[in-house]
Amino acid sequence: MNPLLQRLHPYPFERLRELTRGLTPNPAFRPINLGIGEPRHPAPPLVVQAINDAMPGGLSVYPPTLGSPALRTAMAGWLQRRYGITVDPATQVLPVNGSREALFAFAQVVVDPTKPGATVLCPNPFYQIYEGAALLAGAQTAFANSDPARNFAPDWDAIDEATWARTQLLFVCSPGNPTGAVMPLAEWARLFELSDRHGFVIASDECYSEIYFRDEPPLGGLEAAMKLGRSDFRNLVAFTSLSKRSNVPGLRAGFVAGDARWMQAFLLYRTYHGSAMSPLVTAASQAAWGDEEHVVANRALYRQKFAQVTPMLAEVLDVALPDAGFYLWAGVPNLGGTPGDDVAFALGLLAQYNVTVLPGSLLAREAHGFNPGAGRVRLALVAEVDECLEAARRIVEFTQELTRTRTREST
Repeated sequence: MNPLLQRLHPYPFERLRELTRGLTPNPAFRPINLGIGEPRHPAPPLVVQAINDAMPGGLSVYPPTLGSPALRTAMAGWLQRRYGITVDPATQVLPVNGSREALFAFAQVVVDPTKPGATVLCPNPFYQIYEGAALLAGAQTAFANSDPARNFAPDWDAIDEATWARTQLLFVCSPGNPTGAVMPLAEWARLFELSDRHGFVIASDECYSEIYFRDEPPLGGLEAAMKLGRSDFRNLVAFTSLSKRSNVPGLRAGFVAGDARWMQAFLLYRTYHGSAMSPLVTAASQAAWGDEEHVVANRALYRQKFAQVTPMLAEVLDVALPDAGFYLWAGVPNLGGTPGDDVAFALGLLAQYNVTVLPGSLLAREAHGFNPGAGRVRLALVAEVDECLEAARRIVEFTQELTRTRTREST
């Protein structure tokens, strides 16, 4: 057995299942799950129709790993419309079966475990695939903790020069999971300068880019590179997906784009790994990337939910409207002069009101002396408006009861 498997940490949802083993939620309330970021709005009819249309003959051929020219052209066209950038569909775009598998596989391409101290640097809290990909590639991990004083941006200043020098791959996530923070151009400029100095590759996870609450859409990594005169996208690869943008997580479809040299290496790896996209998914993806009407409607639904839920929760929790994404990153009550206990809050909420949220400490690692997820919970507002509002009402009531109880105990 691969000994590196022993280095993997349990996934956050596995840890939550262990924590709730033996816990019986209050049966007086129907269950509401805000714990998992799984889009639950209806899939666009055009995607379903494209799959049906491709069915005759769509299962009788082996698909090419590089994907069809028409699909890569559609992906490049979306990048042009969305970010105003031009990429070569033949050398700078590659379809993938969802950003999750691509993020994992890319680390296997980039990391050279024979170099002493090979390091993959991640934001903290973070999407757990980054860490697993690093460990199974034979690297060690380092973390940049989020800073609440800087809109939860990673504190890159806390990373010492020796760690930067060992870094081979940097994962960034903008808009961030779970914080919703968007990286500004100045932050990109700083990371590009560090990449040039130390030679590491930047993997930019942008799967939440199309759900945002400001008038201006989030800046993308390739867009930032163009603005800063890096038209070759050197040592930069962006990852995006249809799961959140188009409400099709079961489709497992996305693409990567960027530095042609790394695209060539990634294609070689994927050719041997067997990662070609199904012709049915190809047809659905091409239809989805070519249409923005369903994306605008989807974004409007999220804006409606967040506009109603966020003020309710802000009355009892430390929470504000994020830049983008579909999570609220909420601080739980700080009572009695001690930090809020995110695990105890989540377990109490589930037991008393049958609402599942994800403790923030499960999404992070202790680094630089603390766990930056502690004292917060992640709320995924993926259900319909009424269900999210019902969950918010229960959370408000639970938090108020908790505050009253702690106040009585302290007097």
